[in-house]
Amino acid sequence: MDTIAVLGMGLLGRGFALNLLDKGHPVRVWNRTESRSTPVGEAGATVASTPADAVKGAQRVHLVLTADEAVDAVIAAMTPSLGEGTFIVDHSTNLPAKVAERYARLRDAGLKYLHAPVFMGPQNSREATGLMLLSGPAEEETALRPALETMTGRVLYLGDEPDKAAKIKITGNGMLVMLTAAMGDLFTMGAACGVGHEEILALFEQFAPSPAGMGQRAVGASRRKPPGFTMTMARKDVGLMLETAGDPGTLTLLPAVAAAMDRAIEEGRGEEDFTSLADPTRE
Repeated sequence: MDTIAVLGMGLLGRGFALNLLDKGHPVRVWNRTESRSTPVGEAGATVASTPADAVKGAQRVHLVLTADEAVDAVIAAMTPSLGEGTFIVDHSTNLPAKVAERYARLRDAGLKYLHAPVFMGPQNSREATGLMLLSGPAEEETALRPALETMTGRVLYLGDEPDKAAKIKITGNGMLVMLTAAMGDLFTMGAACGVGHEEILALFEQFAPSPAGMGQRAVGASRRKPPGFTMTMARKDVGLMLETAGDPGTLTLLPAVAAAMDRAIEEGRGEEDFTSLADPTRE
């Protein structure tokens, strides 16, 4: 079995390490606050005091860190102890531009760095479920996939562009954040008019427009004739939503949507389908 190093013992890193231990791998772990490594050490992992100690003898290194600065600092600290050809698989959510720069710099130094961010919660990493993104050289994806598939329910390879996984990950996180904010506005609006959040959730069990479906509708919407639901009519409904909610200061997204619609209508776009607000083909 490969010896595997996991650096970063937050909830995701801890879950990865425990799952790898369950599969019989010798696991070496490190965290800046060493006490966070204690539960994994008690489960059988070797707890290292430095990143360099953690990667000694490891055939694969997994990084699960908080930010780009931490990734760069940890890689610099562990590099003197890395074995030749050892893969560095970075699961951190990072800025795409910094991933591209890091990839080029480390590859020039002879290090096999790849970015593989995940859509997982702590339980997913513990149970090896969820989705892992990966981008980089195709031959390295082929070499790594069998190992990575034991850590996740699914590996989605996005091609050889080194920062593509970072770009897709930040897009996915944006969807999660904005959908959450949208639901917050709906809960606020519901509370203002006596509709409980349970009733709103029940509605979306029956009426469930998907992000992909709405995005597909938006493509080409500014040129579609006839429109399905005009900007003018949608803006009228947004006005009803704002009036129902009462204080606009309690809302996150709806006031911004109203302002964007007002600008579009002022530009003469009132008879376009409202989804043209998101039309990526609009000139």
